[in-house]
Amino acid sequence: MALYIHNRDNWTDFTWDSKKVLLKLSETRHLQGKLLGRMESLGFDLQNEAILNTLTLEIVKSSEIEGEILETEQVRSSIARRLGIDIAGAIESERHIDGIVEMMLDATQRYDLPLTKERLFGWHSALFPTGWSNLFKITVADWRKDTKGSMQVVAGPLGKEKVHFEAPAAERIDYEMEKLLDWIENEIEVDPVLKAAIAHLWFVTIHPFEDGNGRITRAITEMILARSDNSVKRFYSMSAQIRVERKQYYGVFRKNTERKF
Repeated sequence: MALYIHNRDNWTDFTWDSKKVLLKLSETRHLQGKLLGRMESLGFDLQNEAILNTLTLEIVKSSEIEGEILETEQVRSSIARRLGIDIAGAIESERHIDGIVEMMLDATQRYDLPLTKERLFGWHSALFPTGWSNLFKITVADWRKDTKGSMQVVAGPLGKEKVHFEAPAAERIDYEMEKLLDWIENEIEVDPVLKAAIAHLWFVTIHPFEDGNGRITRAITEMILARSDNSVKRFYSMSAQIRVERKQYYGVFRKNTERKF
């Protein structure tokens, strides 16, 4: 029988090999410092261009991971308007693109604000302004209800689908999310880069929303990475790298959420 990490008692008491992790963290911190140092040496206009390009890439690739292709120029124009950056050839953007942009900018430009349930509900509303996901009416700005059965991550051809993961039951979400949000805001002993990785796995394991969990997971991760840089200036895109290593990413996710007994 397949059980999942959330079926274990105290499943959020994460542990790791400090020697291996600290080595990777020191390398990451070194590269972060080099990148930020180089970017700070650039002029204001070049920095703005780099920030605009990075945020555009992050939003486009985060949606692409979910199979949604966004019009890049619309995303770029929407970001530029909200950040007050003048660009040539700016175009109008669709409502749902503006919503995705608003969520990511709230996460990265207001990274120092507390992450609360209400803030997450605002992000979810921004992702689904009509209350629909494609052709399906969904619960928006609230946790999923599981009225049609368990929340499952399923893949494979029609008739031969495989359940890769089943999330905790809906009645557990309030408790699980309260615990996660408290940890994000009050845990101070874990390095912020490692904290971003743990929060990513933790949130996506809970899968608290009916849809949009992946994009919100990545927004949370970007927020914590912005805290690690202590800067609103984003010069690297996590989603772009996940897109490159998508198979490895989902392989690691399955390995860390599913346990065979």
